[in-house]
Amino acid sequence: MIRSMEGVRVSTFLTPRSPLSGAASNRMSVASLNRMLPNRPICSASQSDEPRVAESFFRTVLSSMEKVYLSRNPTAHAVLDLVRAHNGDHICYDHFAFRTFGVDGHGIDSMAKIFLDFGYTTREELRFPAKKLKALWFAPPAGHYGDNGSGVGGPLPRIFISELLVEEMSPPNQEVIRKYTNTSGSGNKHAALASALGSLTWEKPLYSDYQQLSRESEYAAWTLVNGYALNHVTISTHRLNSHIKDIKRFNRFIEDNGFKLNSEGGNLKVSPDGLLLQSSTIADSTPFDFADTVTESVPRSYIEFAERLVLPQYKNIAEEKVEECHRREGFEVGNADKIFESTSMEQLTRKA
Repeated sequence: MIRSMEGVRVSTFLTPRSPLSGAASNRMSVASLNRMLPNRPICSASQSDEPRVAESFFRTVLSSMEKVYLSRNPTAHAVLDLVRAHNGDHICYDHFAFRTFGVDGHGIDSMAKIFLDFGYTTREELRFPAKKLKALWFAPPAGHYGDNGSGVGGPLPRIFISELLVEEMSPPNQEVIRKYTNTSGSGNKHAALASALGSLTWEKPLYSDYQQLSRESEYAAWTLVNGYALNHVTISTHRLNSHIKDIKRFNRFIEDNGFKLNSEGGNLKVSPDGLLLQSSTIADSTPFDFADTVTESVPRSYIEFAERLVLPQYKNIAEEKVEECHRREGFEVGNADKIFESTSMEQLTRKA
C-alpha cells in the first residue's frame, strides 16, 4: 500500500512468495491480474472479456454523454474548438470521469456496468480520506488504444469513477443523501442512460438540502444536482500533432486565450515519479431551478489535460514509434486530489 498526505493509492505487487504459482495462477482472472498490476503497460495486458455491447451502440452512448457535457459547459466546448482549430481537428481523450454516491447501489458499480459490459477491465483503487472518497479506474479493451479517429470516435478513453463514502458523512447529511437516492428507486440500474440524457435519477433537490451538503462536502452537493453527468473529459496532450503536445506549452496556450486554470497545488500537477502531468480549467456554473422555486448558479463540469511521459525502460524508442503502452499508466492520488478542486467554490470565486 502506498500512502500520501492527500490520500491512499491501494496497490498490490507480486513477490517471490506470491500465491500466483502452480495451479492457482491458472485460475487467476484477467481482471484480478489487472487489479494486482494496476500501472503496467496496457499493450502487455491479456485480452479482456469479449464485449457484450456492440461498439457502435457503445460509442453512441459516449457521444450522447459528451453532447450533454458540452451543452452545459461552454468553456469545455470553446477549448475543444480552439485545440481542434490549432491541431488539425485531431483530439484523443485520455479519460472520462464520473462522480457517484456510494450508498444503496448508487456508487461506482452503477456507473461502471456499461463499461465492464463493453470489455473494460478494473485496474486500481484510489482513496481520498480527507474528502471521504474512493475511486476506481477502468482500462478499455485491448486494441482500442490506437491513434485512429478523433474524440469519441477515436481511441477509447480510460474511465475514472469516484464515489462519496456516504457512511462517513455526518448523520444529518447521510439522511439528506438517502432521501434522494430512495426516490431514485431502480435508477441506479440506468446510470449510463441518465448520463446520456443529462437527467437526474432522483427527484429535483431542495436548495436548502444543497446548501446543507455543500457545507460538509462540495463533492456531495455537486453530485446532488449533476447526478451521473460527465464530471470532465481529458485531452491527451501528448497525442496532439503540434507544439502544444508539451503540456507546459499547452497550459500557456490555454491561458493566453483567456481560460483560467485550476491553481490548487499549482497549475501543473505532477506525480511523484514525474511521469504523469495534469492540469484543468475551472468548472463552469449555470443556473439550476431547485424544487423549492429557488434558482441559483451551481458548478457544472470542467475540462482536463494530461501528458503521459515515456517510461524509463522505453526511453530509447524512436519518438515516431512510441505507443500509448510505452507511457506512464494509471492515476495518482496527489494529482487527482487537486483536480477534484476544479468544482470548488474557492476556485470558482478566485479572481486571479
